[in-house]
Amino acid sequence: MTAKDSDTDIAVLRQKIHGLSATAYAERLQERLPEQTVTAAQTPDAERRLLTQASVATGYSLPEEMPEIATNLELFACVFAGTGHLSLDEFEANNIAVTNASGVHGPNVAEYVLGGILSFARGFHQANRRAQFNEWRSYQTKELTGSTVTIIGLGAIGTSVAEHLQSFDVHRIGVRHSPQKGGPVEDVVGLNNTEAVHKAVSHTEYVVLACPLTELTRGLVDANLFRSMPPETVIINVARGPVINTDDLVTALQTNAIRGAMLDVTDPEPLPPDHVLWNFGNVIITPHNAGHTPKYWDRLADIVAENIARLEANESLRNQVV
Repeated sequence: MTAKDSDTDIAVLRQKIHGLSATAYAERLQERLPEQTVTAAQTPDAERRLLTQASVATGYSLPEEMPEIATNLELFACVFAGTGHLSLDEFEANNIAVTNASGVHGPNVAEYVLGGILSFARGFHQANRRAQFNEWRSYQTKELTGSTVTIIGLGAIGTSVAEHLQSFDVHRIGVRHSPQKGGPVEDVVGLNNTEAVHKAVSHTEYVVLACPLTELTRGLVDANLFRSMPPETVIINVARGPVINTDDLVTALQTNAIRGAMLDVTDPEPLPPDHVLWNFGNVIITPHNAGHTPKYWDRLADIVAENIARLEANESLRNQVV
């Protein structure tokens, strides 16, 4: 549905994610919530009008005048997993619950990571480079079987990565804030335990970064941590660019301190065209695209529909951050 004058229960705000329209998102929600009126806004005025009516709004953010106009709002369902761009204190002060889209990216980002690991194991990145010059020349490869993979961050994405690796007969080490929570891995260490983190990466072939960007994780992968990694290590970043110190990464690559890197996120981002990282044959860069999936709205609509049912039943919400 598009914006109209009659009352709406759920307001879908203007947004586009990976080229997917907000109208399609509204349609997915309406399919799951036939008893509710779901309306997609097309203009700023339509957004403000809908926010005076709706008890639930979903989008990237709310207009600045939100407290004055969204007097009926009980829930804001953010369409991203990260909510650092939102003024969460303001939502809390106005008694509006906030949820995120954690879990939507799990399967697709896990496939991206697995693709990166297999690419380096079987040398596909080398084959691609040589094909650009019509060069028929053999190269050495490795087997993933028997390798160790360390996953830093065992949230929805890190857990999905670990689950996808289960059938490859690898040893999985998880690094997380609360190691007592465990996970689908063989070993878990605490992110706060610096010595344990260094020990984990010291015998791993693949380091996967799937953690949020916090004070603790900013610059986590620096020259000191690179020194603990064996030269066979490949680092794959699907977290945030600043988790890696870019200058230290460049140095590690220039000195063959690691085998390579696959980066879906960089610092800076976008990566400037003249940045040295583009020139390495053992670095694969993608434009923050690991999260792309045609099933984004379907998975998010499942979460939002479930939370609306929980809200009506006065139950705790899934992915609640406020």
